[in-house]
Parts: sequence; C-alpha cells; structure tokens
Amino acid sequence: MKIGNVEIENPVALGPMAGVTDLTFRVICKEIGCGIVFTEMVSAKGIYYNDPKTKRLMKIEEKERPVALQIFGSDPEIMGEVAGRINNHNHDILDINMGCPTPKIVKNGDGSALMKNPELLGRVVKSVVKASEKPVTVKIRKGWDDDSVNAVEVAKIIEANGAKAVSIHGRTREQFYTGKADWEIIKKVKEAVTIPVFGNGDVFSVMDAKEMKNITNCDGIMVARGAQGNPWIFKRITHYMKTGEVLDPPTTKEKIDMCKRHLHMLMNEKGEHVAIREMRKHCAWYLKGVRNSAKIRNSLNKATSGEEMEELLSTLAL
Repeated sequence: MKIGNVEIENPVALGPMAGVTDLTFRVICKEIGCGIVFTEMVSAKGIYYNDPKTKRLMKIEEKERPVALQIFGSDPEIMGEVAGRINNHNHDILDINMGCPTPKIVKNGDGSALMKNPELLGRVVKSVVKASEKPVTVKIRKGWDDDSVNAVEVAKIIEANGAKAVSIHGRTREQFYTGKADWEIIKKVKEAVTIPVFGNGDVFSVMDAKEMKNITNCDGIMVARGAQGNPWIFKRITHYMKTGEVLDPPTTKEKIDMCKRHLHMLMNEKGEHVAIREMRKHCAWYLKGVRNSAKIRNSLNKATSGEEMEELLSTLAL
C-alpha cells in the first residue's frame, strides 16, 4: 500500500505508545515483519523551543524505515512552523496525534481534546499539510465521549485538509482503554473517506486482525498494546494475510532470548541505568504466560545491573 508517495511493504503498523515505541522497540518490531512504525508522540512545542529531550525522542535509524514521526499540539501556527522546520529530518511520514486521552495532554487542548473542536482540528491539519514536504497522517478516536461520537465528521475534515491517511482507535476519550473498542465506527470512517484508514483497538491476535479486517474493511491494521512483549504478532498477522496459515506462537526460549536482546539493545541506546528501569515493564510483558515467571518478577524489578537481569531471565530458560 502507499501513503502519499511512501510505499508500505505490508499494511500492519506499530501504533504510537508513549514510553514504549522508542527506537529499540521499533527496530525489533520492524525486523519481525511490521510494515510501518510510529514514534512515541513528540511535543511540537518541544521541537519549536529546541528541547534536548524532544530531540532524543525524534531519533530514527535507517533500518526501521518507513517511520511515521508523531507530533502533538493544537496551535496551527506552531504546528505548521514545526512541520516546515523538520522537513530535512529522516522521517517518512508526519503523523498528528489527535487521540491521546491522558489528562496532561488534553488539559492543554491537545490530543483527543481536538475532537471537541473540529474547526480548530481542521486548521491544524491544513497548516501542517501546507508546511510539510512529507505525507501527513492523523490519529483520532471515536469521539470525546458517547454523547459526541464524531469520528466520521472529523475524518472527512482531515481528508479535506490534505492528510493522506487516518488511523482510528475505536474508543472515546472518556473510555481511555477500558471496555471494548467499537470496530463499527472504523467501518463507518472507512466508508466515508477515500484515503487509507488504519483500524486500531483490541488487536491482540491473528484472529483479532482477521475479524477487524472483515468487519471494517480497513486498509491497514494498527497494533499497539497487542505488540507489548509480543513483536511476533506482526510476522504472524502478515503471514496469515498472505497464506491463510497461522504460525505457532513464540516458544518460552524465543521470548526469553528476545527479552535479553531487547535489554542489550536498550543498554546500548540509553545506558545501563535507564535501560534497567525501562526493561521492567518489557520483562513483565515478555514473560506473561511463561511458567514460573511470577517467582522472579519481583527480583527483576529490583535488579541493579543488566547482568543481574540477564541471569534472572536465564533461570526461566532452564
């Protein structure tokens, strides 16, 4: 499939997740069959004011491309200024976050708060599209709450203002990640626009992806939480789409080996101290369902070195 002038090898995407979809995890997912990866969301104001932490979040490597760099903000002028300023950055697609539900984001009118103001939302998209030399995409939710479900209206505005694709999470902002994702709203968005539509929400298995595709006819599947500790999901979905065959899930050894590799890659990228802290959540995800893993989880959370963490992981492989 194509998004603007960007060729996507397969229509299965790693969705953006703050604190999760960093460079290391994106590279791993790309290696295991992901068609396109999205960065953690980056503050447009952080770019505007040259914040060093923001620059680190924007780091992209050749081996993970194509990459969508996701920015958030609600000031059309700043968003456009930033989009133009980063044209020489090595992202392939510029994505606008209009779906993040967290209080610290929406209280500033950013993320899913923009769903409450379609007129402003349209101006933001238009400003970014005008300034960006890269294709622009947008990620939205079903709506703000059950009384203001407006994803179809918003998707039409997004298309009309020049975006080349839209991703929709089938929950409202008020739901956060509770309840079930509404795939019917994804279907309605797909029927309402001509640009590619990525469906997002509650894809945790090959069969989930198959059912979402069948129900919504979406162009692409976006996997987010379903990839936590399970980067193999991309290979398994794409293989099924091509062959109709469901590959076996990863073995315990494969899970532990990948967890160790993730640890080493993260230490190389961020240093041992930061990597150990960040790996605690990844270890819990990789080890979900692994026999006897509960016994070492507390120890993993108290580990003070990469070597100690690796030794603990090795005990599960025996």
